[in-house]
Amino acid sequence: MRYAEPRAFSIYVTRCNRSETDLRSGSAVLIGLLETIIDRLADFIERIQAEVEGLSHSIFEIKGGGASRQRRFDVLLRAIGREGEIASKARESAHSLGRLLTFLVNAATGRKEDKPLQARIRTAARDVISLTDHATFLSGKIIFLLDATLGMINIQQNDIIKIFSVAAVVFLPPTLLASIYGMNFHNMPELDWMFGYPLALILMVLAAVLPYIYFKRKGWL
Repeated sequence: MRYAEPRAFSIYVTRCNRSETDLRSGSAVLIGLLETIIDRLADFIERIQAEVEGLSHSIFEIKGGGASRQRRFDVLLRAIGREGEIASKARESAHSLGRLLTFLVNAATGRKEDKPLQARIRTAARDVISLTDHATFLSGKIIFLLDATLGMINIQQNDIIKIFSVAAVVFLPPTLLASIYGMNFHNMPELDWMFGYPLALILMVLAAVLPYIYFKRKGWL
């Protein structure tokens, strides 16, 4: 009973038409179909691994900055989420197949006529265990890539905040000087000085440039 047409069924039917499988009993048909499903799941997990490897290279090789970099991270986050969901479904399918094969091994135990099928069932069970471990590994790697992406986004945001902080510190002294000489008190000797205006401009420029040079030498920019 199913509500879709899994690819494994059509592949198995094709193999049956080519007389590549054992069709002498219902048990043989069942194990043949399960083997095809396991092969299909293995291909599926292999594709997930290829996608995860591509995401890994993309994450750690992103260059540039600004809005384009942020858009790249948004695309990568969606791709990581999609692959994580697919890997979770693959692992769930592998667990279901493992439970089914465990039942079949116990059901076939002690029946002499099913000795060859028992060997095939045990082989399939070992394959499912390997696929489950592989899917678990991929899930862990996807979580690592998600953490790495979020960490790089945080680094980018920290860089932006750092730029604003440095800009505020750079423009604070000139703003202070402009505020002082922008006062309109009557007794301000500098107001009558011929060089007061250019000196104030020079002081504001120096007050902005000197902190910038200091931050640059410290490696904060």
